Amino acid sequence: MLAVHFDKPGGPENLYIKEVPKPSPGEGEVLLKVAASALNRGDLLQRQGKYPPPPGASSILGLEASGHVSELGPGCQGHWKIGDPVMALLPGGGQAQYVTVPEGLLMNIPKGLTLHQAAAIPEVWLTAFQLLHLLGDVQAGDTVLIHAGASAVGTAAIQLTRMAGAIPLVTAGSKHKLQMAEKLGAAAGFNYKEQDFSEATLKFTKGAGVNLILDCIGGSYWEKNVNCLALDGRWILYGLMGEEDVSGPLFSKLLSKRGSLITSLLRNRDKKYKQMLVKTFTEQILPHFSKERPQPLLPVVDRVYPVSEIQAAHEYMEANRNVGKIVVDLPQ
Repeated sequence: MLAVHFDKPGGPENLYIKEVPKPSPGEGEVLLKVAASALNRGDLLQRQGKYPPPPGASSILGLEASGHVSELGPGCQGHWKIGDPVMALLPGGGQAQYVTVPEGLLMNIPKGLTLHQAAAIPEVWLTAFQLLHLLGDVQAGDTVLIHAGASAVGTAAIQLTRMAGAIPLVTAGSKHKLQMAEKLGAAAGFNYKEQDFSEATLKFTKGAGVNLILDCIGGSYWEKNVNCLALDGRWILYGLMGEEDVSGPLFSKLLSKRGSLITSLLRNRDKKYKQMLVKTFTEQILPHFSKERPQPLLPVVDRVYPVSEIQAAHEYMEANRNVGKIVVDLPQ
């Protein structure tokens, strides 16, 4: 089969398409014939040598994919049949023509969605759902500050926050991105390049601050985050797109707010946790993607690249130009 490959860590120019052995499904696994796979920040970090796959996972890039069930491994207990259209959460391997998936990490594709849209759901929507509900305990009436509001996780988090009856606020770096976030339901957006988002957030909340912060930036935002955090607020760190280091009285300021700092990654969670997450998401959220719903959830796809243009796809994401997902199309 064909797969995205790189021989040494580095820039997008190191990526190329290589013929590699097709995997075989093991106990309780399904072989997925991949139609599309979405690009994630984790793919860029892995290519740079900064984010290795978990032990036992494929070294091929790709944390989510859509396609059709091609083969059932021994011991499969689920309801999947050969030919079923599905989408999958993966620890790696999605940017190839075939990938093996534990049957419990597959999801049906909501009616009316394309395979490209489906590929844009698993990793980011499960991440946003986990951050808001399992870790952040979001409640109706809460105010939620979502950094990188026009990113894939950001666009999902805005919609899930609204669905929970909470109020989403976002940061982004351009007028276009803020407009997109507001179209998706953000109550307000702040351009971090032009204003202090912390002060703008406090003004919006009349000094109360936000109950929950979803932060993929890290060190460079810590002081502003704590400044606009409400008493007993939850600050969830799930990425380090900004600085990794912190300089200053973080703990004393966080303590004065009685704030909680929670960190999370999804890729290196164990299979049992991921299966629980997929099951819960499938039951509680997946039906809301149906276009028959009054206000259906929408996976936002920015661009679709053929896998032969994988270098350009990485360059586009590294330049922070995308609003929502970048999807990679695999040859059939």
